[in-house]
Amino acid sequence: MTSTSTRRNVALLAACQAMLFTNNSTLIAINGLAGLALSPYKALATLPVACWVLGGAIGTMPASLHMKRVGRQRGLTAGTFWGIVGALVCSAAIWAQEFWLLCLGTLVWGVYNAYGQYYRFAAADVSEPEFRSTAISLVLAGGLVGGILGPNLSRITVGALGTRFLGAYLVLIGFALVTMALLHFVRIPAPSEAERAKSGRPLAEIARQPKFIIAVLSAAVSYGVMNFLMTSTPIAMQVCGHPYSDATFVISSHVVGMFAPSFFTGPLIKRVGPLPVMFTGALLNFGAIGIALSGISVSQFWSSLVLLGVGWNFLYIGGTTLLTTTYRPEERAKAQGTNDQTIFIMMAISSLTSGMTVTSAGWVRVMIIAAAIAWYALHERGRKAAVA
Repeated sequence: MTSTSTRRNVALLAACQAMLFTNNSTLIAINGLAGLALSPYKALATLPVACWVLGGAIGTMPASLHMKRVGRQRGLTAGTFWGIVGALVCSAAIWAQEFWLLCLGTLVWGVYNAYGQYYRFAAADVSEPEFRSTAISLVLAGGLVGGILGPNLSRITVGALGTRFLGAYLVLIGFALVTMALLHFVRIPAPSEAERAKSGRPLAEIARQPKFIIAVLSAAVSYGVMNFLMTSTPIAMQVCGHPYSDATFVISSHVVGMFAPSFFTGPLIKRVGPLPVMFTGALLNFGAIGIALSGISVSQFWSSLVLLGVGWNFLYIGGTTLLTTTYRPEERAKAQGTNDQTIFIMMAISSLTSGMTVTSAGWVRVMIIAAAIAWYALHERGRKAAVA
């Protein structure tokens, strides 16, 4: 039986996730285009995107350790300040037409995003084991609001203040402030003195577990492939002559694809286990890459990114659920931090690499994770048969 306090916390964290992804989907829609407009060299157009991801990679482990010291509520609240500062710096960069200042702003914003990725873990930490996968998926379902609101809001605000993109970046501050207000009502007990003092097993020992490797690999690969396709799409659609409104529609549909399945992914994992769900996600990634290579019509951009979103959802929620079974309470900060840092590093690599990431390495990465999941499923089946 799930307690009222757990359901309340999950609902609040889902609302925070909605605010985070309203901002993130706005950034996805405008960062590459703003970079293209300000960059001294067109090849650097996606550098603001890469800096956003790099900020997450830098900030994710310190964020996890910070929350181990002060607790989830205080840590997550402090994280929103990074979002406010990052949005202000980005706005100043657009006003001054300074490309490198824009890169600095997105780097700072990335730290806020690093803190925000722990909403799902916060829900898992306070949930009963049988409700854990559902709690994770419901929190991520909050991103559905962001998928609808963010790109459509950016379409209104992108030219609202005369200087293109300025209004869209300033709006991010308001959503960060709403997040801060929501976190005030979250009630997650602070870690005990004993939990703060203990370190548990060495990270190397935790990371050697096959299911830890599968969990981290699944999330990192799915995010890497998704990040390249998602962030390059607005630029690609502009180059192909499609209007900005079509690009925002595609990005909005993609984010809906990422989060709408969350209403049933958790119960599905509870019923069949994480591995079948994760393997299905890998197959959907294959489909998304294939469609992305097949043409440049709006319908092809749209169907590729929707499939990509659903595949990411299955891999990410399945991987997160599997990860929560690999560590003890006193080990969660370093285990979760390592997982998310790996994700951000993979995203940074995919942001900085060329189209070959999808056309060649993208296939290889998805094949690796599909094979790894299948191997682990067979390994677990054999182990259980031996015990029986």
